[in-house]
Amino acid sequence: MITVSDLSLNYSGTPLFSHVDLQFLRGNCYGIIGANGAGKSTFLKILSGDLEPSTGEVSILPNTRMSVLKQNQNAYDAYNVMDTVIMGNQRLYDIGKEKEALYAKEEMTDEDGMRACQLEEEYAELGGWESESDASRILQGLGIGTDLHDNDMATLDARLKVKVLLAQALFGSPDLLMMDEPTNNLDIDAVNWLEDFLLDFPGTVIVVSHDRHFLNTVCTHIVDIDYNKIKMYVGNYDFWYESSQLVQQLIKNQNKRNEEKIKELQDFISRFSANKSKSKQATARRKLLDKLTVEEMPASSRRYPWVAFSPDREVGKDILFVTDVSKTIDGVKVLDKVSFIVGHGDKIAFVGDNENAHTALFKILAGEMEPDEGTVKWGQTATFSYFPKDNTPYFEGCEDNLVQWLRQYSNDPQEQYLRGFLGRMLFSGDEVYKPVKVLSGGEKVRCMLSRMMLSGANVLLLDQPTNHLDLESIAALNNGLEAVKCNVLVSSHDHQLIQTVCNRVFDFTAEGKLIDRMMSYDEYLESQKPQG
Repeated sequence: MITVSDLSLNYSGTPLFSHVDLQFLRGNCYGIIGANGAGKSTFLKILSGDLEPSTGEVSILPNTRMSVLKQNQNAYDAYNVMDTVIMGNQRLYDIGKEKEALYAKEEMTDEDGMRACQLEEEYAELGGWESESDASRILQGLGIGTDLHDNDMATLDARLKVKVLLAQALFGSPDLLMMDEPTNNLDIDAVNWLEDFLLDFPGTVIVVSHDRHFLNTVCTHIVDIDYNKIKMYVGNYDFWYESSQLVQQLIKNQNKRNEEKIKELQDFISRFSANKSKSKQATARRKLLDKLTVEEMPASSRRYPWVAFSPDREVGKDILFVTDVSKTIDGVKVLDKVSFIVGHGDKIAFVGDNENAHTALFKILAGEMEPDEGTVKWGQTATFSYFPKDNTPYFEGCEDNLVQWLRQYSNDPQEQYLRGFLGRMLFSGDEVYKPVKVLSGGEKVRCMLSRMMLSGANVLLLDQPTNHLDLESIAALNNGLEAVKCNVLVSSHDHQLIQTVCNRVFDFTAEGKLIDRMMSYDEYLESQKPQG
């Protein structure tokens, strides 16, 4: 389907990747992974023809119809939803419009009639008569009801526009499908539908994603961008991760053995090289020493943070009591008589499409918003740390560097102490003196996690903490939340995180009601499937 030959890309003389030789075949799904800045989206743009490589070429079989997930949410504001989806097959859309224009004429010429016949034939071959029903099926699968199919794109909010553009990419049975972060802003039902769609998809799929569960579910191969190289591995993300960790450990073990042997030989040579009776042995060992090399570990572009939460004290019997809390925002009731008690060992996932309810409740628990009705009572021994969905107020207008910014949240002002927490989140050397106002989205999230780690809290409130993080940071956060011996309340789109961390599920309905489930996330999803 696609052949990549001796591909390289340089930026200002520095290679992003080089000497890439790969083949992408029909029936497979390829997940592109790599650290932030490694070139995942750039490589996808080269494959799709939107960017020229420095050397090499990308060859696609003739007559291959390629579909690419568009990123500009406002590009189709002049069209309605149905037309936008059908434009996923541009030729089909153009034929449909040309037919409409011909049939709209008051009088058709013989030439018009012949042209209409040609268009009708091609229209049928491209599946034109089923196009609206096919588009409708995809839209409904992604959670966009038929009541919105004739609406203008300009009237939709950002999350719905993302779904329509995804439907556009999936429409018309393309041979080759390329998608950059397709699960971003999708609810769990839409993600599940997309996974099922891709599992049944007969063509070639190439996808960039930070969603580990998604990569594990749909991918047959992993394309890893690291060491300025691009390599392909058979298997899903977990298989790649375990394999790569094993290989790295084997190299380290071999290096350690070589280093020990080198030291042993050097010691022997230094002790006996002046001794005539041992000089032959020393010479033999020197020759052996010359052959031994410590394999140089390739410098990876990946950096793994270390997330570890350490509560200053164990929480007592009473932790958190929420009674009949209601809240209306901008005329919409997002919380309606919400009541629950947090018990020892509870790690709770906030799920459901009503993310406004999640954020409102987090703000109320953190004291940043008052409920319209009801009460929130924290236990005397409970201390919380809050990770907000929007961290803008923590950084906006701030002139501090990272050390100064973190100092305001610490009882210990010493720089060395603060640098320890920043170092865990990959801020080292002079990076800690960088002004916080220039930080990227991912760097701000890592700063917020540093703040939480030094808080010593025994209850963690996290509203979408994986936004802006790379796979390595998400995995580190996942491990930290799994390991911590305290209460966790978390809202996240990361399936694997909430499945492995949480033992209780809060399902918020569209009306703001709370359904409390004492079960894992996978058990909850299974319970939501239609019976029979």
